[in-house]
Amino acid sequence: MDSRAPGISALVFDAYGTLFDVHSIGAACESLYPGKGAELSRLWRSKQLEYTWLRSLMGRYADFETITGDALRMACRSLGLELRQPDTQSLLEGYRQLRLFPEVRDALAALRGKKMAILSNGSPAMLNSLIEYSGLARTFDAVISVDALKIFKPHPSIYGLATKQLGVGTKEVGFVSSNFWDIAGATSYGFRTFWLNRSSSLPDELGLRPYAVIGRLDRIGQFID
Repeated sequence: MDSRAPGISALVFDAYGTLFDVHSIGAACESLYPGKGAELSRLWRSKQLEYTWLRSLMGRYADFETITGDALRMACRSLGLELRQPDTQSLLEGYRQLRLFPEVRDALAALRGKKMAILSNGSPAMLNSLIEYSGLARTFDAVISVDALKIFKPHPSIYGLATKQLGVGTKEVGFVSSNFWDIAGATSYGFRTFWLNRSSSLPDELGLRPYAVIGRLDRIGQFID
């Protein structure tokens, strides 16, 4: 059976954990807190996501940079780590300089000819810094932040931003994320979704499945006409 997804004219990518390695900040965490860097990075990310969902449910939006700082402070408190203001600023700046996953640059280059966009919880300033730092400024037709609607993924309205900005229909979008909750949201919205499951995780029980599962971004070409 042909596994290709015909009719996809646009590819929309999540940023954090999909294109950019959120745990590349772990080295900076480790330098400040020897022996605790990996644990801090994991808890920081977990709290960051938790706060986006809680704020969305409460209707109390704060931008992603604010949430990232709040999550860092909570993670440090939970681990009994002293967080000085200069260290806070240094770690938050590190979030603007996250590393690309190794295969991302070549994978994106191979997809030229399709419309391409980022759709992210990140604030515009954070995303613009990441794009400039990674040298991808000319790669994307749009870099879309949830800040435009002031609610976080996986709210359905966020996925609609991509179709509006790219001028395409829902079924023309191939959506790529490493986060299954994001894949579930995009699938529910009507996108054809590609779960970038680098860690061979189990899918959550949300009654939704992606169009395809890939282990590396450069595997997506086999599904795209």
